[in-house]
Amino acid sequence: MRRGDLPKDKQKSSDISISQYALPDDAAISGALTPFGIAPSPALAEAIRKYMELLLRWNQKISLTSITDSQEILQRHFAESMFAARAIPIVRGRLVDIGSGAGFPGLALKLVAPELEVTLIEANMKKSVFLAEVLRTLGLGGVRIISKRIEELSDLEGGADFVTCRAVRQDKHLLAWARSALAEGGKFVLWVGTEDAAGLEKRSQWRWNAPIAVPMSTGRVLLVGKPTSW
Repeated sequence: MRRGDLPKDKQKSSDISISQYALPDDAAISGALTPFGIAPSPALAEAIRKYMELLLRWNQKISLTSITDSQEILQRHFAESMFAARAIPIVRGRLVDIGSGAGFPGLALKLVAPELEVTLIEANMKKSVFLAEVLRTLGLGGVRIISKRIEELSDLEGGADFVTCRAVRQDKHLLAWARSALAEGGKFVLWVGTEDAAGLEKRSQWRWNAPIAVPMSTGRVLLVGKPTSW
């Protein structure tokens, strides 16, 4: 659903009280993103600040992230997500993000690659409402929010150039769904630890590229794969 498809009582901005946060300036944002190959414009830096303020404010009432330090949020959420835009690369096309949570990696990739058409799949309604509020605040178009589990979806088959997943367990059901959702030539992009990457590389029916080390992390990689039937 797009924001307008959410129930009417869910479309209003949260009444969570606004408090002040130590948000990063442009220099701090640039310093955090540069090691990941991202050179943020002033407009991108401002969008990240607004997003971060919403994330910290809403996180007081609903569980969106266990990370509350602004520098760590920049690195772990924004920079690691945006890294895929340069490393793979992801520039345009149709992207489906599974288990979007607070919007990482899907919305972060949309910020750095605005030509993407993004579908965010998040079964938790409260988190879906948060995502809709981010879209409203940042004025983002070309993003669809679906508040369902992937097992309930059948209308996304064969349409995605990219399927992304960062915080969802990578099991055989997820792999099967991603395979059905990808268009021919599409890519499944995972943010995983090295041990998980090694396990996934043994899965039949998938052909995986060499893992790409995530900068400034210990044992986290990007793993990109395609079904072997192509």
